[in-house]
Amino acid sequence: MTGEERYPLPRAVIFDDTAALALGAGNSMASRLVVEAEKDPALRVYIPAVSLAAAERERAGVAEHVGALPSVNIEGLDFAAATAVGKRLRAAKGDSEHGKDEPDWSGAHVLHLALPTVEWPRGRAVLTRTPMRYRGTGIRTIRIVEN
Repeated sequence: MTGEERYPLPRAVIFDDTAALALGAGNSMASRLVVEAEKDPALRVYIPAVSLAAAERERAGVAEHVGALPSVNIEGLDFAAATAVGKRLRAAKGDSEHGKDEPDWSGAHVLHLALPTVEWPRGRAVLTRTPMRYRGTGIRTIRIVEN
């Protein structure tokens, strides 16, 4: 069995807020994934709406730029996602390990989308500048290579 058969390339990638910011800034790795998704309909790029909002908070215009890309799917916070995200945030509320004053809404939405489902039994990989953010969750991360 070859390495590619054991570890197939991801057919779906979720961009977190750090990846959305990188894409908006012209990062070649993030841009290449979006371009490849345009060429290959089997490759899908997803950005959680909450991550897009967090990126827009950091840099004005990112949401409009990313939202205009035809191969990028913006994943909304529907009932199931809102329930799962709320539960994750409640569970992390007393988590002193992260030392954050604000809850990580974006990370919780990313995690909800990345975990295995019926449609994605192996889950979906997450493109991020901060893979440690998802440590211990069991999801696959891809560290963004800086230009």
